[in-house]
Amino acid sequence: MPKNIAFIHYIANFTDGVSLEMNKWRRVLEEMGHRTHYIAGKFDHHPETVIEEMYHHRPDARLLNHNTFKALSDYPDETVYRSELYRLAEAIEQKLRAYLDAQPIDLLIPQNVLSVAMNPAVAIALARVMRSYRLHTLAHHHDFYFERPEGFALTNASAVELSEKYLPPRHPFTRHVVINSLAQRELFERKGINATIVPNVFDFEAPDWKVDDYNRDLRARIGLKPNDVLVLQATRIVSRKGIELAVDFVHALNHPKRRRRLQQRGLYNGRAFTAESRIALVLAGYSLDDVTGRYKALLAYKAQQLNVEAIFIEEIVNNSRKFANGEKIYSLWDTYTAADFITYPSLWEGWGNQLLEALRAKVPIMLFEYPVYQADIKNKGLRVVSLGDQLSGHDEHGLVTVRPEVIERAADQSIDLLTNARLRKETVEHNFRVARKHYSLDALYIYLEQLLRSFDNGNQLQ
Repeated sequence: MPKNIAFIHYIANFTDGVSLEMNKWRRVLEEMGHRTHYIAGKFDHHPETVIEEMYHHRPDARLLNHNTFKALSDYPDETVYRSELYRLAEAIEQKLRAYLDAQPIDLLIPQNVLSVAMNPAVAIALARVMRSYRLHTLAHHHDFYFERPEGFALTNASAVELSEKYLPPRHPFTRHVVINSLAQRELFERKGINATIVPNVFDFEAPDWKVDDYNRDLRARIGLKPNDVLVLQATRIVSRKGIELAVDFVHALNHPKRRRRLQQRGLYNGRAFTAESRIALVLAGYSLDDVTGRYKALLAYKAQQLNVEAIFIEEIVNNSRKFANGEKIYSLWDTYTAADFITYPSLWEGWGNQLLEALRAKVPIMLFEYPVYQADIKNKGLRVVSLGDQLSGHDEHGLVTVRPEVIERAADQSIDLLTNARLRKETVEHNFRVARKHYSLDALYIYLEQLLRSFDNGNQLQ
């Protein structure tokens, strides 16, 4: 029977990994015949149900996040902190109840709000509503608060209570979904909660992304010429993405000996590489989650010091094509059509959406072997330029480093993929086949069908 399904996330229709994955789930569920709706604190476009108090970048939510997981420094004491936490939770709860009273829902699919707790009040409000309405819930956990690369410290007894009761809640009508085996194991060890693994997926059957009349001017729009090399970093600009390693990588590509190889051989698609050609690092993701703004500034400073051209284009990139204030906005996918190479040096990912995007775009990729890649993806046999899985330390600004010889080796491999058309084609086609086999929308259909059937059978897991 068709179900009325509500997705819940801090934001919707943005280019963050959770929003993108939520869109894929929605598409598959609607193809299965279900009706879906979004509830979020903020929409980038096409708003549906907006509950502003759920937005995780509100000043009060940011304070609660910091004072829950970092330091109790912005409230006089725990009593005031707790009062503010539950005040915001009650405001959210009342609006969720109003929505559910007006529009009966058969299934809730919270996206990360019961696990990562960037706005902790959302978890409290949603868990209360789930229990009160006895709602079937498929809790989709992309990240957990205890996985934060910068660490965490539950700062007081109320924060500990929040963690124990709501992150995630133990609820008799809830199934839990995680996106990798490391999270599955740790969730069970920490909370005694069983979870099903559903990896991130992508549509590998749609037509290839290509240069067309809309995106043909993208390279020129950002100041690049036909013979320049565009190295794309498509992720959000946050420190756990390790983007400083992409700066080191582009610096190594620009070494005179490698530039000579590029000039001698020419590029993979027949373009010449001349003495005037540039190799630019283009950063397409937004920096909103860079709370202090310091990380983006440090990246720009490091690029300047190394004479690496770093072009930040978040102002003209969105989840989909559109015009805003008379200006053309490109989709994230358009940036891949302009890319000659992809960098993905993330230190931690719950799974890795941008990895799938690079494979889908048939563009070679350089990556750092983050833990989930090593645990769940590497054994599939992808052909990537690897920075290994070991950091060598931090520089004077706190940016991560790997051994110079690792960067040098990666740069040499990449020159081959930038100049050898046959090697490049064999590499990207192999990766596309592997990804289509393991991470397609067809695979997601099977996962979701099984999960929904378990609700129909009346299974209660927690």
